[in-house]
Amino acid sequence: MSNSETQVGLKEVRQKVLAGTQVIQNLIPPTVSYTTEGNVLVIGPEDLARLAADKLSSMGQCAILANEPITSQDEDHLEKVMNAAENVESYYNKLIEIKGFLGQFQVKVEHDNGSAELSTVAIRKAHFDLILDLSMSPCINLEMLPPGYFYVGQDKAKLADALEQLPDLIGSFDKPRYVKINSDICAHNRNGNEGCTRCLNFCPADAISSVAKKIEIDPYLCHGAGSCTNACPTGAISYDLPTPQAMHTYLQKLVTKFRAEAQVAPVILFHDMGKGAQLVTDALAGEIIPIEMEEITVASMDHWFSALAWGARQILVLQTDVTAPTLTQMLNGELSLANDILDEMGQPQRISLITEAHLTEAGASELSELLNTSASWPVIVPAEFAATTKRETIYNAIDHLNEQAASVDTCLSQSNIPYGQVSVNTENCTLCMSCVATCPTWALTDGGDRPALHFVEQNCVQCGLCETACPENVISLTPQVNLDKAARQERQTLHEEAPFECITCGTPFATQSMVKRMLDVVGTHSAFSANTDRLKMCGDCRVKDMFEDILQDPEKQLR
Repeated sequence: MSNSETQVGLKEVRQKVLAGTQVIQNLIPPTVSYTTEGNVLVIGPEDLARLAADKLSSMGQCAILANEPITSQDEDHLEKVMNAAENVESYYNKLIEIKGFLGQFQVKVEHDNGSAELSTVAIRKAHFDLILDLSMSPCINLEMLPPGYFYVGQDKAKLADALEQLPDLIGSFDKPRYVKINSDICAHNRNGNEGCTRCLNFCPADAISSVAKKIEIDPYLCHGAGSCTNACPTGAISYDLPTPQAMHTYLQKLVTKFRAEAQVAPVILFHDMGKGAQLVTDALAGEIIPIEMEEITVASMDHWFSALAWGARQILVLQTDVTAPTLTQMLNGELSLANDILDEMGQPQRISLITEAHLTEAGASELSELLNTSASWPVIVPAEFAATTKRETIYNAIDHLNEQAASVDTCLSQSNIPYGQVSVNTENCTLCMSCVATCPTWALTDGGDRPALHFVEQNCVQCGLCETACPENVISLTPQVNLDKAARQERQTLHEEAPFECITCGTPFATQSMVKRMLDVVGTHSAFSANTDRLKMCGDCRVKDMFEDILQDPEKQLR
């Protein structure tokens, strides 16, 4: 069979598999609503702003914030400007800040040696609904701008597009709540101690913040980029459209069905539903299965590794020129780590970031070379595990891929990764269990009836909460990916002691080191100096001893 005939057959299989496999979605997804009356603030050089405002007569109220000099002194141009938007007022105050989103923009300007909300002065409203920004640089400096904010600069094509869209943004609009948070397993803050901040570092829309020591996501600003769910090591932030479980099930079905029908291991291509979707056509090589997502960072390491473990031979992630730089930075870091893990176990580097050039005629040969190379790699025997939690899914996939390669039991050490070991300086540890109380993933646990500190490496996300909470400063972290499954899942005993038994009744009530520490630190205090033996008693016996002491010397009751 010729290569062209093979490709036709593979494309038919791909079409059949994609048509017969659906992502299970929430039929009534949670949403947020925007309401606007079409009140617009136009920002920029007054001449351009006035000409733009003149074309917004179908909108609600309009105002101009002239923050830059006019662009031309040409007489004809100035005459045209003077006759444009005659009923629209211009303001020349210095802009302080813009906050908000579609239907709720707060614009603060300098006024009388203080500040004022421009909307209350200009249109007698508490906010502007929409903003058209013609400034040389955007007044909101974000990679993903808030809904309702149109930055066009002085690009005529962008201005024409914005002027066409603005009239449609009057009324009420719904948008999905893309992500959800489970605060119970969030590693950001526990008992006043700050830990993980990974999600805060990678939101291109500035929709994530720490409020009252909890991670909050503003659903009105969120674009669904998925970088927060990608960065979250515990799964506390998870995507909701689709859910992680639905996406994993979808991937497993696609890979399994394609392998069964085509007798070829597929290549999974993750792309966004914007420009990426426009680039993906039927001309794509038949063994490539495209997966459309809101943004390419919705798929994270657990998706990549599990798809490979279920039988895909290669993962491609399509980056376009509209991919936010923050997302590209995140992807480069995650892909580098993922391929380093594959290297460590002796697998080929099966995960690649490609650009839109690869999907053009000019870059077709380069993509072809990528596919030809991966076709010669060792075939993976499909795993049978089902996706569960994010953490467990990643490790199940890693362990399966390791078994398919060299079955190494080494550790890959890298800085700033959410996997690793906890160590304890046992000489100074009193087993106070502050670390256990702050651990969000139960990587650290106590010994129950016996004073002990246990640790399971597979559960550790290296959030640092235990290290911060430790009053003796005896905890240290070692970031690493441990490929020794048994060692990683084993419950290690980091420290244990015989309990200290009450000298009166014999009941265990503390650790040996804790009682020694109390004797060293507070034994000389006036409350205990007369009878340090009380520090060696349990609570009940200590109270009883003090009560008997008072009965023997009633004058003590008056002191």
